[in-house]
Amino acid sequence: MPGPPDFLSLPDRDTKPRSRGLTHVLDKGLDLPRTAALIVQCAPLIDIVKVGWGIAYVDPCIGERVAAYRAAGVDVSLGGTLVEVCAMQGRIPQLRDWALALGVSVMEVSNGLHRLDPDAKTALVRQLAADFAVAAEVGDKDPAAPVVASRWIEEMEADLAAGATWVVAEGRESGNVGIYAEDGSVRSDLIEVVANRIPLDRVIFESPHKSQQAWFIARAGAGVNLGNIAPDDVLPLETLRLGLRADTALLMTPSETAPGERMAP
Repeated sequence: MPGPPDFLSLPDRDTKPRSRGLTHVLDKGLDLPRTAALIVQCAPLIDIVKVGWGIAYVDPCIGERVAAYRAAGVDVSLGGTLVEVCAMQGRIPQLRDWALALGVSVMEVSNGLHRLDPDAKTALVRQLAADFAVAAEVGDKDPAAPVVASRWIEEMEADLAAGATWVVAEGRESGNVGIYAEDGSVRSDLIEVVANRIPLDRVIFESPHKSQQAWFIARAGAGVNLGNIAPDDVLPLETLRLGLRADTALLMTPSETAPGERMAP
């Protein structure tokens, strides 16, 4: 079999382990064969797999699946809802021990249940950052909730100061809350504020839909961090990053500007 082709001039992509251009995948409970297939085909393109919500707690195959991901060089995150429930019940120490035994390397800290005040969330980020890379989510899951950019920045800065490795800009699996309007369009004014205040290599933008992925790549380059990517969309996303899809083919060049250096309105 021939090796991978290399005859096109494409934008530079950092190799793993990378600090920019992360692809963060949402795993909604893949079975073992589909987990194995995803790893074989896409492991070099995936940086983090988040086992969503509380799925890890009820998945009888979670130990085998985490081990397979980690053996392939893919970090595994638990969903923020599970962490919130554990915090509500005072079970964070038990969660920590269980997650470490599984081989989980990333914890998402969110506040979608609205049971954590800002100080409590900051303390939880600091506590978990001692043992895990923390992805601290910012934004509301309620589409009717007001989006106030200054509050997002304040929370992001507090999370990073508390030890979070990344902050996650809320978009949900639906792609119509947080950084998106109800019709799925990007709240560009909010993104501009974030880009001006927070280093983009520290932000993961949840982008479940192609149009959203293309928007961020067009404005921040192939090295923008994108999250909540469906397993079936990992390869299509990489074609967007590299200008191998019509949505970005005329925008991407091999000498493209690094993320954080451009974010046009």
